[in-house]
Amino acid sequence: MADYLEQYKDKTILVTGGAGAIGSNLSRALGGLAKRVIILDNLVSSERWNVPSLPNVMFVEGDILDEVKVKRCFFEKPDIVFHLAAFFANQNSVDHPENDLMVNGMGTLKLMEYSVLQGVDRFVYASSGCSIYGSAAPLPLKEEFMSMHLTTPYQITKMLGELYGNFFWHHYNLPIVKARFFNSFGPGEVPGQYRNVIPNFIYWAMKGLPLPITGTGEETRDFTWVGDIVDGLLRAGVIEAAIGEEFNLASGRETTIKDLANMINEATGNTAGIKWAQVRKWDTKKRLRASVDKARSLIGYAPDTDFGEGLDQTIAWFRDNWDLIDAAASFGPGVSSAVRDMVVKKS
Repeated sequence: MADYLEQYKDKTILVTGGAGAIGSNLSRALGGLAKRVIILDNLVSSERWNVPSLPNVMFVEGDILDEVKVKRCFFEKPDIVFHLAAFFANQNSVDHPENDLMVNGMGTLKLMEYSVLQGVDRFVYASSGCSIYGSAAPLPLKEEFMSMHLTTPYQITKMLGELYGNFFWHHYNLPIVKARFFNSFGPGEVPGQYRNVIPNFIYWAMKGLPLPITGTGEETRDFTWVGDIVDGLLRAGVIEAAIGEEFNLASGRETTIKDLANMINEATGNTAGIKWAQVRKWDTKKRLRASVDKARSLIGYAPDTDFGEGLDQTIAWFRDNWDLIDAAASFGPGVSSAVRDMVVKKS
């Protein structure tokens, strides 16, 4: 076992959002490393069956705005807090900006306040690469660049969390780390109206539906295997050089949305192809590719998972859990009527 992982063996860890896509994978890894893991999740965008069933993992169903539930978690005296809970994500925040502000703003503030009172050893904040750099940043995206020209409430409140982190680090000496995620994918993310493109594409492909692409299809994203992000978070939780810093957790590679759609269709045997959809007004980023040089230098982060292999593992997870996933998938009024109608007809 790597030396940095040994540092978890006597620790109690709080993971907010621990039933979610990244959180469940992180909690499962921590369950094999730490003395105790507490998961706080309201299950609004996650599923109870996705929570790791391990003897040293305690699940608390509740919201980060519920002070009774938050106090219950801090009663366990966590040494490290991984704050992954969020009002996710861009379109959801456009539709519900006040909820976004309360959860991502006030919820994050409250968790930092409780962490100061508890005297935690580390507070790792899950930030977002799309929320910091805007649409005009030069590639590859580097940590020193920040944009004030953000296009959704989610982007604004994710930056707000970083700014609160800076305040709590400088004013209260809260050992803060800001990890900027890029387009995570892998087992654990259930498809739905406000979810990411990969689980939705896989779900629609397995339903035999054409995959809807907004724009030209030449737009790129930096898709990052969830296991690589978990490795980066585990390093951020204990390596001293990470304190007070922000860094990208990404793959450092670009993939076009059209290539992604074609790969998923081929892997699932979907012959329905693709269809073109209208670009969302807030989606102004034509390309995303992050630099991981700082994370590599500071904490030894080295994402090495092959993208195709990661897709195959994600599709395998869908097949193994299809009944649960199909029952949980939810596509509401925020999805184009054509796609929603097709999903209903194929169900």
